[in-house]
Amino acid sequence: MENGSKRVALVTGANKGIGLEIARQLGREQIIVLVGARDAVRGEAAAGQLRSDGIDARFVHLDVTDTASIAQAAAAIGASHGRLDILVNNAGIGDSADGAPGKADLTAVRRIFDTNFFGPLAVTQAMLPWLRKAPAARIVNMSSSLGSIAINGDATSPYYAVRLAGYNASKAALNMLTVQLAEELRDTLIVVNAACPGYVATDLNGYSGPLTPQEAAATPVRLALLPDREIHGQFISAQGPVRW
Repeated sequence: MENGSKRVALVTGANKGIGLEIARQLGREQIIVLVGARDAVRGEAAAGQLRSDGIDARFVHLDVTDTASIAQAAAAIGASHGRLDILVNNAGIGDSADGAPGKADLTAVRRIFDTNFFGPLAVTQAMLPWLRKAPAARIVNMSSSLGSIAINGDATSPYYAVRLAGYNASKAALNMLTVQLAEELRDTLIVVNAACPGYVATDLNGYSGPLTPQEAAATPVRLALLPDREIHGQFISAQGPVRW
């Protein structure tokens, strides 16, 4: 087991997009970055890309929908580092068969929930023993404006017409996980928040968003590096708190 003083961060779904950029920005803070990805080839390539930028990055095989994979990743992190300082639950998917409640494909909705909600829950449970070993750990759940019930119900919102029963509901569920986990851990030094990155150009939306992954990563990275508990159990965007 390594006996260094550097913090250790695990970012799920970190082989591309926002996740890769979060890993890059955390690595620039002299943090050991564990690049979680289900595809070994892509994960190793992403970690190699980060290392070429001078970042201490290591690939960790992690499929957030596979309990065995999660358990193996947690065991490997414990054996190598003995603790985990930062967990960013970034892995998430959409599905072309998702849609309004009256027509969304149920199989697609279940698949989305498996990754976007059950995945973060399972990963967090597996990593909590190592997060508790850290002096002051941080958990960041990557949510979305589409996960806000207040925004979904606001006819003046630009997101009002985006009706995706699976995606929106999965992110709303992730928000509930954030609130409950923050309360459960209130008497510890672990800080838990949800990040709202904004409408980002990624393959999830056909690169239609106006924000770059570099811009989107700023908020989750800020939450991952919080020096104290001033922000805890909140839903945060670059502009400030987001309505649940």
